[in-house]
Amino acid sequence: MAVPLDRLPLPKAVLFDLDGTLVDTVELRIEAWEQTLAGAGLPTTREELAPLIGLDGKRLAREIAALAGAPIDDARAETIDRECGELYERLNQSPRPLPGIGRLIDLIERRAIVWAIATSSRKEQVAASVASLGLRNEPTIVDASHVKHAKPEPDLLLLAASQLGVEPAGCWYIGDSTWDMVSAVAAGMIAIGVTAGSAVNAGTLEGAGAAAVVATLEELASAIEAR
Repeated sequence: MAVPLDRLPLPKAVLFDLDGTLVDTVELRIEAWEQTLAGAGLPTTREELAPLIGLDGKRLAREIAALAGAPIDDARAETIDRECGELYERLNQSPRPLPGIGRLIDLIERRAIVWAIATSSRKEQVAASVASLGLRNEPTIVDASHVKHAKPEPDLLLLAASQLGVEPAGCWYIGDSTWDMVSAVAAGMIAIGVTAGSAVNAGTLEGAGAAAVVATLEELASAIEAR
C-alpha cells in the first residue's frame, strides 16, 4: 500500500525513468509501436500496448507476437525493437517536458543527492527528449544497451546505482509504468509512481509495488522541499 511521501526516508540517489516520467511521450511511443508492429505483420491496439509501455522493447515485441499467436525469436524481436526506436526518434520532434522537472532536479542537487536517468530506451534515441528538459549539465544516462536484461528485471537500475556509487536501498526510482515499479522493487529500491504522463492509473502503480504515488513531479518537489 502506498504511503505519504513524508514517511519515506530521503534518498541518497534518485533514478528517473524518461518516457512518461520526465517527458510527455508515452502516446508517441504507443504510436511508434503500433506502426512498427503493423509493418511487421503483428497489428495491435492501444489497449494492448498501453499496459506494456515501459517494458524492455524486445520483450514487448514478443508479448504482442504471443498475443497474436505468432511467436517470434530473439533476433526478430531485436529487429522490431530497433525499428520502433528509429521510428520514434523520427516522430519525437517536439517533446514536452512534464511540469516540475527543473525544480525537482535543483532541489535534489542542492541536497547533494546524486541522480541519473535509467531508461529502457536506447541512449542515442532519446537525445531530443533529454535536450527538452533544459538541464544545466548533461545527465548520467543508463540505457538498455548496457545490460542483458532490461525492465522488468532489476539489472538496469542496479547498474545505475552502481555507477552513482549508492547502495540500492538508498535509491528512489521514479517512474510512470507498472514495469518501473516492478523493476524498482526487484532492485531493492523505493519505487515512486508519477501519473502525469502515465498510460496507467495510480491504483495500477500501487498494485505493482509503488511505495508512494504522486500526480506530478511538482508534488514530489514540494514534498522534498518541505523536509
